[in-house]
Amino acid sequence: MKMLGLELKFDFSEKGMVDYNVGESETGIILKDKNVFKDMKPTIGFVVDDVKKEYEKISKKGIKFLSESFEIGTGTSVEFEDPYGNRFGITDYDK
Repeated sequence: MKMLGLELKFDFSEKGMVDYNVGESETGIILKDKNVFKDMKPTIGFVVDDVKKEYEKISKKGIKFLSESFEIGTGTSVEFEDPYGNRFGITDYDK
């Protein structure tokens, strides 16, 4: 990704993913290994203050999450899909 001018943000290759910075914001491009993440799809991610609170709030609106929220190296994350199969994620950086 160096040729695109993107700098490595996090290297979790031992877990099957790497994250590249996009500009100066928290936005990033996360690349996942399909051998590790069998149902991998491109995902649009949003940063929130508290994933567990958002998970509870959004769940009450009928959103079906792909899993329970889970700890990552920098905080907590979880993904869900809309009725059309588009994948979204929410992440906080509380660590």
